[in-house]
Amino acid sequence: MQTVSTPSFDLTPLYREGWAWILASWPGWLAALKVFLNFLVGLSIPISLFFLIGIIYSVEKLRILKKKDAIKYDLKIEPAFEDVKPPEGRADLAAQWEKVSALLNSPNQNDWKQAILEADTMLDEVLNGLGYQGESIGEKLKRVQPGELKNIQEAWDAHKVRNRIAHDGSAFQLTHHEANQTIHMYRKVFEEFYYI
Repeated sequence: MQTVSTPSFDLTPLYREGWAWILASWPGWLAALKVFLNFLVGLSIPISLFFLIGIIYSVEKLRILKKKDAIKYDLKIEPAFEDVKPPEGRADLAAQWEKVSALLNSPNQNDWKQAILEADTMLDEVLNGLGYQGESIGEKLKRVQPGELKNIQEAWDAHKVRNRIAHDGSAFQLTHHEANQTIHMYRKVFEEFYYI
């Protein structure tokens, strides 16, 4: 009877030589891996330079845009408090306020809404006169620093009612009491700086 012998592997060189044995046994595979890694390194350098230039370009453009925005939106408040007249106020705003009062005393709800819209226009003129910059009344009110306008909350609340009238139109039901409260808030702002 013939015995079949199983092949035996001598692992001694692996233990003795370590990784050198593995590297020596697959030279073609390692050469291909080395070429591939060199290709990746060579490709990554121009890609990295491309992205670095893109980042520098983007940062520079953002800096320019920030400067333009600062010029457009973040203007400092001009010292206009010296221009505010003492208690006699402004004749044009006083006449406009008389119109607001007449509209408020009307029995018609649309007249009350018109009174609030007129008062909001006056608020815009007052904020402009005080030197606040912005494209809307909301932007101007955001620029008011603490202590500069003690009735700032009244101005915001009244302006919010105006926005509801402007955006909801005839769907917005305004009571005479709410109209009186809103006009009273506008009055407090105007009287603070002697505009009426």
